[in-house]
Amino acid sequence: MMKFVANLLGTCLNLTVVVALASAALVAALTRHLPDHRTLANWEPAVTSRLYAADGTMVAELARERRLFLPIATIPARVRQAFLSAEDKNFYTHPGIDVASIGTALLANLANYGSGRRMIGGSTITQQIAKNFLLTSDRTVERKLREAILSLRIDQTYSKDRILELYLNDIYLGRGAYGVAQAALTYFDKPVSELSVADAAFLAALPKAPNNYDPDRQAERATGRRNWVIDQMRQNGVIDAAAAAKASATPLGVRQRQQSPAVASSDYFTEDVRRQLNARYGEAALYTAGFSVRTTLDPRLQAAAMVALRKGLVAYDQAKGYRGPVTRLPSSGNWAAALAKLQPLADVPEWRLGVVLATDKDGAEIGLRPPAAARSGALGTDETIRLDRSGMAWALCRAAKAKRGCAAGPDGVLAPGDVVYVEKVGDGYVLRQPPLVQGALVSMDPNTGRVLAVAGGFSYAQSEFNRATQAYRQPGSSFKPFVYAAALDNGYAPTTLVMDAPIALADGAGRMWKPKNYDGRFSGPSTLRVGLENSRNLMTVRLARHLGMDLVADYGKRFGIYDELKPYLPMSLGAGETTLLRLVSAYAVIANGGKAVTPSMVDRIQDRYGRTIFRHDQRKCDACSASDWTGQEEPVPVDDRDYVLDPMTAYQVTSMLRGVVERGTARNVGGLGVPIAGKTGTTNDEKDVWFVGYTPNVVTGVFLGYDTPKPMGYGETGGGLAAPIFIDFMKVALAGRPAADFHAPTGMTVEAIDRRSGQPVPAGTPGAILESFKPGTAPCAGGCPVIDGFETASTSATADADLTPEQREKLLTNSSGLY
Repeated sequence: MMKFVANLLGTCLNLTVVVALASAALVAALTRHLPDHRTLANWEPAVTSRLYAADGTMVAELARERRLFLPIATIPARVRQAFLSAEDKNFYTHPGIDVASIGTALLANLANYGSGRRMIGGSTITQQIAKNFLLTSDRTVERKLREAILSLRIDQTYSKDRILELYLNDIYLGRGAYGVAQAALTYFDKPVSELSVADAAFLAALPKAPNNYDPDRQAERATGRRNWVIDQMRQNGVIDAAAAAKASATPLGVRQRQQSPAVASSDYFTEDVRRQLNARYGEAALYTAGFSVRTTLDPRLQAAAMVALRKGLVAYDQAKGYRGPVTRLPSSGNWAAALAKLQPLADVPEWRLGVVLATDKDGAEIGLRPPAAARSGALGTDETIRLDRSGMAWALCRAAKAKRGCAAGPDGVLAPGDVVYVEKVGDGYVLRQPPLVQGALVSMDPNTGRVLAVAGGFSYAQSEFNRATQAYRQPGSSFKPFVYAAALDNGYAPTTLVMDAPIALADGAGRMWKPKNYDGRFSGPSTLRVGLENSRNLMTVRLARHLGMDLVADYGKRFGIYDELKPYLPMSLGAGETTLLRLVSAYAVIANGGKAVTPSMVDRIQDRYGRTIFRHDQRKCDACSASDWTGQEEPVPVDDRDYVLDPMTAYQVTSMLRGVVERGTARNVGGLGVPIAGKTGTTNDEKDVWFVGYTPNVVTGVFLGYDTPKPMGYGETGGGLAAPIFIDFMKVALAGRPAADFHAPTGMTVEAIDRRSGQPVPAGTPGAILESFKPGTAPCAGGCPVIDGFETASTSATADADLTPEQREKLLTNSSGLY
């Protein structure tokens, strides 16, 4: 008997050794390539980068995983307890794994074996951290064992609060939201600190399967799961029975996060900022680093920019006639369902898609979707409106130039099944059509280069191409101020006379280039002022030839309008190509008195820790960092920017450009009633029209043209098309601001002169103006020389060494009638 017991004990001992060795071997195998759990100490989650307007309004979020990181101390106890009750009630007492929960899960899985139900894991929050951060999601025994080992190590290395912090910031909660902070905004449009018990319980119901508890598609199931979490909170003593009953009786209360008006109108601006950030920091950092970007955007002016540009584009387009419906649908049957499948212009919410149901001689019946449903594509209550004849009067004479005559009534233009846009105006509706012509508007603070508003086209939903920053077009006569600035900087005066007479120059290929004034007339010797105010092409060409095109080209580059400008005479008339933003930046130099301007859409960038990593304002201010105030004067930042232009020259150009507004090609702008300087621009065959104008505090430029350049129509000019858009925008930009005047630099003298002859005249003489002169210069009193432009040896309009015949033809043709 003793021998049997001894053998049994020996066998047990051997088995124990074998099991121990096998277990050790298994543990060694499982841990041989186990990830290092210590890397969690340096975990930096992918955090959403956010773009803010200058007033702090958030205008865009950039993220692959939309997440806001919150330290555990800032997450309310009710939110933490809701997740613990739902996911891991023993979190603060177990060592990383919960044996009781694993046993419960094992029994449940055995009971459900063969039923097709998903297996229950029984994982703790620590195990979920190990799986999500360090392992894969494979449902295998080996992965579960490795997960358990890691969980034990994690629990020994980190505090419970740190583990819970990782979990609550990492967990996916549906609708693209990661972490409780982002989920609170996504589902309830409120910060975590404002979540109620019911709100917190709903979020805690989501980790297992967010799609299964979607509050819109699965409201009943979501409510049931939320109430289960509330009951778990009651059982765990987190809330009492009364609070649980109240929370369970509360509706889900989920609501869409409200989009600010600034977001809808700033797509062109924010996309340009996104491209800049991507170029500076790379795509990976842009979408994961959690940048806080304070842009220069002024939401009020941005909205005004889009409204003004759209109004101008629509006015021009409607004058050209109605082009027909967006598409056609059956006008009978379930037209609402068919209409809901069409995508309207999401960023022009005032325009609504509708289908024509019936027409008569006095109007049409239009079937619409409710505004919210029209934007989301969801079905809702049908809506039928009446489009009266007055609301589509502009469309009755459709394509009048192509088809003679006008329709007798609306039934001659619209037909049942036509899908059209309508806009509610006053008590009625107006027929609309997306314009084919495009344009852009840029507004900037000339003293800092801060870009206040960018409208890059009619609709970002229609076209993401930004005509303000990406379209290179000929500026036409809006380039002329820089030719005149070169002259004034080099000894000329506003009263200098230049011949306004026909010119014929060899083009280098055996032909003659014959530029002309827009009106086809010429007026003989005229002052530089008259030449700029009336945009005389012949005077500009003679002046540029007299100065030398190398100098003119240098000024084009100095102001940042061009990277390289070929020294060909047609370039003096704006035949080169540039962007609206670059041209507005150049005008800003003149507006601020000659200082260099670096345009910027970003004021400051901070990393996720709040450290400033970029700042546009580079002014030095040593006294700004004083630790306390001891009665010292307010510090003044030192602006040590270089001067691009002599301040006196800048003032003279501004004075001449004020003449453009008061007497010249932009007289309609003068109605704004404040001192404004500006210049129109119209290219050959009216393919591009411009206006750039400024006050001492804001400079704004407008451009219109087809994306594929083609004539906009005989007689269409910058003054007629672009300037009205400028006026509409500036009414908003100037509202509430005191009128500011341009101040002459110290040392200049002012004399009364006749603006056409440049001769001094007694003050008060009809037609006399006050002209400013630099020291050492004065108006010519008689027998004044006239610049002809043919005193130099050159006789060719182009230096033809590096031009192909096609390039020469395009250059000279496109600059023959600039205005």
